[in-house]
Amino acid sequence: MIKKLLLLLIAASFGTSLFAQQIQSPAEFLGYKLGDKFTPHYRIVEYFKYVAKASKNVELQQFGTTNEGRPLLAMFIASDDNIKRLEEIRHNNLRMAGIESGAVTPNSPVITWLSYNVHGNEPSSSEAAMWTLFDMVDPANTKTKEWLKNSVVVIDPCLNPDGRDRYVNFYNSVRGMAPDASPNSREHLEPWPGGRVNHYYFDLNRDWAWQAQKETQARVGLFNQWLPEVHVDFHEQGYNNPYYFAPAAEPYHKDITKWQRDFQVVIGKNNAKYFDQNGWMYFTKQEFDLLYPSYGDTYPLYNGSIGMTYEQGGISGGLAVVTRSGDTLTLAQRVAHHHTTSLSTVEIVSANAAKVVDEFKKFYDNSRQNPPGEYKTYIIKNDNNEKINELAKALTRNGIKFGYGLANKTVTGYDYFTGTTGRYNVGANDLVVNAYQPKSVLLHVLLEPKTFIPDSATYDITAWALPYAYGLKAYGVKESYKPANTNSSVVKPQALTNSKAYAYVSAWQSLADVKFLSALLKKGIKVRYSELPFEAGGKKFTAGSLLVTKAGNDRADFDRVVTQAAADMGHELTPLSSGFVDKGSDVGSYDVKFIKQPRVALVSGDGINSEAMGEVWHFFEQQIGYPINLIRYQDINRIKLADFDVIIMPDGRYNDLNADNLQSWVRDGGKLIAIENAVASLVDKKGFDIKRKETKKDDKVDAKAKPSVRLYADRNRDAIRSSIPGAIFKLNMDNTHPLGFGFPNYYYSLKMSEDIYEMLGDDDWNVGTVGKNGYVSGFAGVQSKQKINNGMLIGVQSIGRGSVVYLADDPLFRSFWENGKLLFSNAVFMVQ
Repeated sequence: MIKKLLLLLIAASFGTSLFAQQIQSPAEFLGYKLGDKFTPHYRIVEYFKYVAKASKNVELQQFGTTNEGRPLLAMFIASDDNIKRLEEIRHNNLRMAGIESGAVTPNSPVITWLSYNVHGNEPSSSEAAMWTLFDMVDPANTKTKEWLKNSVVVIDPCLNPDGRDRYVNFYNSVRGMAPDASPNSREHLEPWPGGRVNHYYFDLNRDWAWQAQKETQARVGLFNQWLPEVHVDFHEQGYNNPYYFAPAAEPYHKDITKWQRDFQVVIGKNNAKYFDQNGWMYFTKQEFDLLYPSYGDTYPLYNGSIGMTYEQGGISGGLAVVTRSGDTLTLAQRVAHHHTTSLSTVEIVSANAAKVVDEFKKFYDNSRQNPPGEYKTYIIKNDNNEKINELAKALTRNGIKFGYGLANKTVTGYDYFTGTTGRYNVGANDLVVNAYQPKSVLLHVLLEPKTFIPDSATYDITAWALPYAYGLKAYGVKESYKPANTNSSVVKPQALTNSKAYAYVSAWQSLADVKFLSALLKKGIKVRYSELPFEAGGKKFTAGSLLVTKAGNDRADFDRVVTQAAADMGHELTPLSSGFVDKGSDVGSYDVKFIKQPRVALVSGDGINSEAMGEVWHFFEQQIGYPINLIRYQDINRIKLADFDVIIMPDGRYNDLNADNLQSWVRDGGKLIAIENAVASLVDKKGFDIKRKETKKDDKVDAKAKPSVRLYADRNRDAIRSSIPGAIFKLNMDNTHPLGFGFPNYYYSLKMSEDIYEMLGDDDWNVGTVGKNGYVSGFAGVQSKQKINNGMLIGVQSIGRGSVVYLADDPLFRSFWENGKLLFSNAVFMVQ
């Protein structure tokens, strides 16, 4: 009897053990085959959680949430031995990079990181992520078990859950019993804003370095805690295209190493092997270059990884779509392609693990000992402490080390703003970045004044140097200097206690000042500003400085509310005991203007560039905390415009614009802010003074001259003569006008188009103009450079009791063009 019971217990134990090793495939868990339908994000999360419980070889980490509260997940997969020592592997990787100190453990596993679905309407990759996860943990899969002996694989199943669900919910709501493969059917035509972007309509694939969005901040934070040797970003492109994988297209940034280039080829050939076996179409070395630093492939490359983008044809493809060639592309096929490159990449990286890890270490050894670029120290002048603090935060998020001041107070360096080399004094609170550090490649890419572009046919912007973006004077120094201090010696403002003031003065020079104004207005405090510089209380104040007077704020808690708001924000206030100033116009003068608390509307909807609109929306809600109303463009002619004081028209297509209606509203006291193509939409509209600057024809051109013979093969290169994919131009700024308050007599603008306008008339104001030598950095075609000179890019027109603000370039571009935020704030709050 005892013997029988023992045998039963052994059998039961064996059966339980066998059952525990069986893990459901995605099809078994979901109840349908991958590709039969789109999986909602919550079900993807459920599958990953299920695997986390069912497998002993994984560790699931939730590293953040989206704006809409959806979880951000990363699954770490490793062998039995390595899964138990993940933290040791992570720290060892950071020791190899020199970011942490200590001895490096040899034979460390290679880390391969797979990121899926950064664009919400490119959803096939999240489906493939579940399939890839299953293959990596399936006990019966001997191949993946072998790969995991020397690899840690990280799977991020969905970088943009909010965008994905926006697309999936749309598609599921319009599909019929069977998918309609006709490209003209509504299931292939997403409504505005589409699923590509996140909640605030930001393109998360262009946010890696800037980290404006909470999803990116969380993800890049985790990425920098690991620094994987390989990172793949999975995408989709137009459904008429075949599959794309590395090697990438030119231009490559010159700091990308030969090894990084060469191993992309090795990985690409392994992918090609499987695609060849299946007869699948693909291409390499075209379109997707490696220059702009804020992509999911370039950012990892500048951090020592092998960074790559994989692109499956399929955007708007639904479950099935007929392509231009007459073939039907299905979701199941798209999923299979991404699944194949996922496994192929893990396989080839595992096969070369020791070499990949060794080259990773060499990258960082070289970064610390032989940093790229001619400048070994970067000095950023602290002419504005708040801007310096924001730049310091950006550098910190990217793991770039810096300090303040120098023991040697004078250096010879290249002046970013004048383009000349000279001797400069370094202040104790100037920010100093020494290039001899682990992240020297990334810091060089972000700080170099001019990015070398070996091939001008680029996929994105070609200039982004942070000193220009932040409007901070900077110097590139060829000698290596270490900062004198790790912390700034700027004394933080002391909170005002028991203060009873006639008025309080606040500077107007940075976004921090805008936030303070917003906080006061929301509390019902009336605020004024000075149109002219003045001196009071022993201090000098520039034009635009805020004045918060007791007059007009007849409330018992006036002093407490104002000083508490400043204390809460760490904001400096200067109390005045009298309205009689030492120099300039007194507080009660007509040079001191009242800031009306504006009711702001932002135009959105069909035809509007959703990303441009999202930048404004995010700016108000997340950056300055000021209320904003979102109105649809198609409703603009039927809503009561008088309910708003400010209407913002972001970049977009304003077809059938009723300019008369808007002009009437402006005439009655409204303020219209037009940005990029919104400016162009007002050209030639009655009552608006904006006119395109026409290129004058050469009178001496021979009318009988024959057109030059062009080669068809050169058509793409010929087109870039009039191209300007994001270049920096220096504008002359009228900082006596409210639109220019807080600026020096210049402003650096990021131009994305050739748009330039004639000078406004005598009754208007040309606030930002570009002269003959305005070009600073980035690629601008020959024809574009010739065109962008001697014209207006920032201006104000008065119409009746209102005004129109013209901003030809986007001042909030991707929320990293920090200096433009004050310009935009001037347009909203300062311009009368």
